[in-house]
Amino acid sequence: MKYDIVPKKGLGDLSFGMPVEEIVRLIGNADEVESIENAADEPTTVLHYDKGLTIFCEGESPTLTCIDITNEECTLFGKKVFEMNEKEIVRLMVDNNYYEQDADNEDWGERRIGFPEGNIDFFLEDDELMSVIIGR
Repeated sequence: MKYDIVPKKGLGDLSFGMPVEEIVRLIGNADEVESIENAADEPTTVLHYDKGLTIFCEGESPTLTCIDITNEECTLFGKKVFEMNEKEIVRLMVDNNYYEQDADNEDWGERRIGFPEGNIDFFLEDDELMSVIIGR
């Protein structure tokens, strides 16, 4: 599988809105599957893959809504994003027309840099990228 992030579209062959069955057909069975039932939200199926992916699917007929990526081979706009620091990530996003950004420090110690236009968040610890979360 290719680990190319395309903001608001997906990751490689994985596209937002894709049903769980199609995800499994493309990348195989998850190493762990978790179901989250919350009265306020739609049911969520979480597929955990040891290859650095956590995939979130929502709804009665679950479809892909969010991906948490920790795979260091992942690319964004042709660049290996896990080799970049905060300043380089911000520059990459701005160079690709994602100007609006917000940042905060999470309670657990990571720094989050978000680009709402692209539904993408970067989580860093000591200026090292730990994960990228993308949504539709």
